Amino acid sequence: MAPAPFPVLLVPYDPEWPNLAKMLSGQLSVLGSALVLVHHIGSTSVPGLAAKPIIDLMPLVTSLSDLDRQLRRIESLGYVWHGELGIPGRRYCTLSDALGNRIAQLHFFAANSTHVVRHLAFRDYLRANPEERKAYEKEKQRARDLHPADSHAYTDEKAAWIQAAEIKALRWFELQKSQQLR
Repeated sequence: MAPAPFPVLLVPYDPEWPNLAKMLSGQLSVLGSALVLVHHIGSTSVPGLAAKPIIDLMPLVTSLSDLDRQLRRIESLGYVWHGELGIPGRRYCTLSDALGNRIAQLHFFAANSTHVVRHLAFRDYLRANPEERKAYEKEKQRARDLHPADSHAYTDEKAAWIQAAEIKALRWFELQKSQQLR
């Protein structure tokens, strides 16, 4: 079942977000050998970018079937398991505080998933390109202004911008990789 939409709160970048991401990532060690690596993704991973104060993590696992057997361990950390939730090859989980405010989201993928590069390219592209970061922040504010009370509509509203930026980010990412190989 999809989580209910919530109001969209964009706040200035908080330098504590990487520390919170590191702490939440460390808790995932309960997965043992099924966990390969955890990446901090999403807007809270991009210094200087306003964001919803929700930490997005992309834990990579040996396989989704290994992860599925660990469902109870994820739930024991307080996460709600939502399954694929519209993205084949993903397992999505949410964590809320005692007041019901969303504080973290897990986007699990198998370590060899094609989705991994897409997320890392977008994050790194925004980190390396201040003009694109500013443009994305402007798009986020526009989407929030149109849908201040509905996080799902907010996400849908900015989807076209993100898809176009992902194309540029993937080209940029591949160029960066090829330059490193030289």
